[in-house]
Amino acid sequence: MRLTRLLGATTALGLGTLAYSYVEATRRFAVREFTAPVLPAGHEPIRVLHLSDIHLTPGQHAKQEWLESLAGLRPDLVVDTGDNLAHRDSVVPLVTALSDLLQVPGVFVFGSNDYYSPKLKNPATYLTGGTGVDTGGDWERPRDLPYEELRAVLSHQGWRDLNNRRDELTVKGTRIAFTGVDDPHLRFDRLDHQPADATADLRIGVAHAPYLRVLDSFNAAGNELILAGHTHGGQLQVPGFGALVTNCDIDRARANGLHTHRTPGHDRSWLHVSAGCGTSPFTPFRFCCRPEATVLTLTG
Repeated sequence: MRLTRLLGATTALGLGTLAYSYVEATRRFAVREFTAPVLPAGHEPIRVLHLSDIHLTPGQHAKQEWLESLAGLRPDLVVDTGDNLAHRDSVVPLVTALSDLLQVPGVFVFGSNDYYSPKLKNPATYLTGGTGVDTGGDWERPRDLPYEELRAVLSHQGWRDLNNRRDELTVKGTRIAFTGVDDPHLRFDRLDHQPADATADLRIGVAHAPYLRVLDSFNAAGNELILAGHTHGGQLQVPGFGALVTNCDIDRARANGLHTHRTPGHDRSWLHVSAGCGTSPFTPFRFCCRPEATVLTLTG
C-alpha cells in the first residue's frame, strides 16, 4: 500500500510538472527589459526589440497574437536572431504576425531551423549533449524550409539581411554599423575578423548561436554590443542552478540575459543572449524559463 501511494504521488508529480512545462512554453510569454550603456554621450536612447527562436508553426495562434502585440512596445529597432520557422507553411503566418514590426527598422540572421525542419528526437540526447554539436548529422540533408522566401519577404519589407554580411542603419540620429554571420551552429558563419566601422556611432555584432569563436571575433573587432539566441535559455532551468545545457560552447551562466564578453587586450562588449520564444514542436516544454522577447534600451 505504501509503495502504491508513493508510485501514485510520483506519477502525479511527473504529470503535473509536464503540464506546467507545456503551459509555460506555449502560453506564458514574457517581455524582459535591460539597459546597455553603449551609445556615445549625448545620444538619444534607442529601444531595441530582440526576437529569437520563434520556431513558428501555422497552428500556434497564441504565439502569433503575442508577436502581434509586441509592436505596442514601440521599439526603434528590431533585431531577429533566427530560428523563425518550424514548418514549411510558416512564412505567411510569421510575416502576418510581424507586420507592424516590419515597419520598424530591423536586421536579421538565420538559424538552423530557418533551413531545416525539426525532427523527432529523443529529448534525453539534448540533456546529455552538454554544449551540443555545431555541425554534422542532422544537417546532412536537403534544406527543406522556405528560407529564401523568408529572406525575400523580410528584405522587401526593409529589414537588413546580415547573414555573413555587414550593413548599417541610422536610428534616431545614431549611425549603427552591423556585422552579422550565418548560423554558427551549422558552421555557416564566415568570420572575416576585420575591424568594425570605427566611424559609426555604435557597432553591433549579430549571430544566431553564441559560439565563443564568434563572440571573440565580434569583441576583437570592436563591437560594443553582441546579440544572439539559440540557447533557449537552457529551456529547462533549475532554481538556484540555472540552465542545464546551452547547446553550444558558451557557459551556462550566460545562457540568457545581459552579460559581457571580453578577449585579452580589448574593451568589453555587452552581450545579450535571448532565451527565445519558441521550442521544437516535438518538445513544447519549458521549465522555469518562460518564452521571451527583450526590450534592450541603449543609452549613453
